[in-house]
Amino acid sequence: MKRVIIIAFLSAFMLAILCGCKKKEYIGIISAMDNEINVLIDEAKIDRVDSVGGIDYYVGTLRDCPVIITKAGIGKVRASSGVTAMLNKYPVSSLIFTGIAGGVADDTKVLDQIIATRLVEHDYGIISNEGFVWTSGDPGMGVQDGEYYYCDPYLVELAYKASVETVGEEHTFKGTIATGDQFIASEEYVNRLKNDYDALACEMEGASVAIVCMSYQKPFVVIRALSDKADGNAHDSYENFGDVAGANSSRIVLKMLESMK
Repeated sequence: MKRVIIIAFLSAFMLAILCGCKKKEYIGIISAMDNEINVLIDEAKIDRVDSVGGIDYYVGTLRDCPVIITKAGIGKVRASSGVTAMLNKYPVSSLIFTGIAGGVADDTKVLDQIIATRLVEHDYGIISNEGFVWTSGDPGMGVQDGEYYYCDPYLVELAYKASVETVGEEHTFKGTIATGDQFIASEEYVNRLKNDYDALACEMEGASVAIVCMSYQKPFVVIRALSDKADGNAHDSYENFGDVAGANSSRIVLKMLESMK
């Protein structure tokens, strides 16, 4: 009898050790600019701030979910670098990119929300004497339909539902977001994005984040609020609506996290 008790005690002790050694998994949240994550950082309970490669990673909880929040910077290189560092350093279960974008589709308006179902690098290709030719991505990355990178369907639906509850169904859209290293303020280029890629919005980070997440086999989604229509008035519109759009996108992330506890 005494031996049975000792064995039972040791088994319970080992189980406690194993459970204690299990790593906590975090939801990664990334953006390009301060006005895209200020609301999230203010709402979060921050346990510590780690600096990796000059980028701050806020470790804590948000809506009772363990989170890592960071502002990686503007553009594809900075975004991919920030996500790679996050996935290498922390046990991240899934990733949400939140921020602002320029509207492309005719039926969208400033401050509408776009939930990406897929992303594309619109500036990836070959420039010759005949002009620019968009080329396909690496098939080894699991690229579908040429150079489109697909978001996780479950996260897309969570984000869409959260957006509808936050800003209304009439202001929420799902579809393609085009990524390139340019701030687009041209009606001519907007028409190209719309006709060539069926894009609803354009921005500077999403597809690069998608590529890294696919490499690490991490589910991801990109959530964008329209700060402008990527036309000749884009700069003025961004100045007027950029902060509001960034905050709106953050509120959708907060609502989304409530379903991910």
